[in-house]
Amino acid sequence: MRKSHYITILVAVVVIAGLYWGANTVPPKKDTPATPAAAAAGRATTASIASTDSLLDAADKAVPEHAATDIATLKQKLGNAASDEQKADINKQIAEQWHEHKQFAAAGYYYNEYAKLDNSEKSLNFAGRYNLDLLHNAQSAEVQAWAAQNAINNFEQSLKLNPDNDTVKMALASSYIDGTAQPMQGIQLLLGITREKPDNVPANLMLGQLSVRSGQHEKAIDRFEKVLAVEPNNTEALYFLAEVYKNTGNKEKAIELLEKCKAIINNPQFSKDIDDYINSFK
Repeated sequence: MRKSHYITILVAVVVIAGLYWGANTVPPKKDTPATPAAAAAGRATTASIASTDSLLDAADKAVPEHAATDIATLKQKLGNAASDEQKADINKQIAEQWHEHKQFAAAGYYYNEYAKLDNSEKSLNFAGRYNLDLLHNAQSAEVQAWAAQNAINNFEQSLKLNPDNDTVKMALASSYIDGTAQPMQGIQLLLGITREKPDNVPANLMLGQLSVRSGQHEKAIDRFEKVLAVEPNNTEALYFLAEVYKNTGNKEKAIELLEKCKAIINNPQFSKDIDDYINSFK
C-alpha cells in the first residue's frame, strides 16, 4: 500500500480490525464455531427494500426551488428525447444534478437508468460503484438494501460484457456480503477468484478480514501471509496480521508487525497512534 494511504490504517487503529468489515475479533464460542458465511451474515441486511418512488419523492422535497426547476426541465427533455443515446445523456445529467445537491439515492437511480441505456462496462461499473458507496454510507437499512440490489444489477450486467473482470467480481461480492441476506454468494465469488489466482491480493485481503471477523485465526494468518508474499510492504495485511497475533497472545509478533507498518508509512501522527495502540496491550 502506498504511503498516501496511511489514513486507512489510522481508521484501523480506531476501529480494530474494521477497515472493511467492521470486524469483531472475539473468537466464537467453542460449541458454536463461526464460518466466513456466518460472519458475513452478521453484517448482511434482512431489511425491506426502500421503494424507488419514495426515495425520489423525498429528494424532490429536499432540494431548493431553483434545483427542482432545473431537474424538472431535464425530465421534460427526457420525455421528449427520441433516441436511447439522448435519453442516456439526459439521465446522466439528472443524476449529476441530484448528486450536486446531495440527494444520493436519487442520483443512484438516474445513474442506473443511464447505465441501462448506455450498456457499457464504464457506465455500468460507475453506476454500480455509486450504489455500492451508497450502501456503505446510507443510514437507513432500507436504503442500504435498495442500493445493494442496484449495485448487484449493475455489476452482474457488467460481468456479462466482461466475465473476467476480477475488480467487478470483488465489488459484486461486497454488494452481496454487505447488503443482502445472501452473503454466501459473495464469498463464493471471492473463493472463485482465489481458486483461479491464488495470489490475488484484494480477494485474499477480503477473505482474511472475514476470517478475522469469525475468529478463524489460522485461516486469517494464511490469507494475510499470501498477501505479504506478493506485497511484503502491504500495510493493510501487516496491520490485520498483527491484530490476529495480538488476539492469539503473540504480542511480540504483533508489535514487530506494527513497527514495520510505522517504518513503511513514516508519518509522525501515524507513528504516535501506533505507539499509543501498542502501549494499550503491552
